[in-house]
Amino acid sequence: MQAIIYHNPRCGTSRKTLEILEKAPAIAVRVIEYLNDTPTKAKLKELYKKAGITARDGLRSKEPLAKELGLNDPDISDDQILDAMIKNPILINRPIVETKNGVRLCRPQDLVKEII
Repeated sequence: MQAIIYHNPRCGTSRKTLEILEKAPAIAVRVIEYLNDTPTKAKLKELYKKAGITARDGLRSKEPLAKELGLNDPDISDDQILDAMIKNPILINRPIVETKNGVRLCRPQDLVKEII
């Protein structure tokens, strides 16, 4: 099985999730460092839909830039949040893992076990 992880190597949770994937038997891991290779708006929408979460759920709401841009305002739409994420990928909460069994925002990292 293949697992795709949208990864930030500076994030401890992301590193722990990647370690779980690498130790799992029969899993080929594809790492996408989303800060350098940002998914498209359509891809983010797809990932969030498969994960059963909204763009707001996938937002790093405590990131100072999220506050600066007013993204925590309840009147801001998911499309506006997604647009901000594409322009500023640091706003994307991570890690996101996609397998044939589903998609999870792996916070905490053990959530990845649900889809491997």
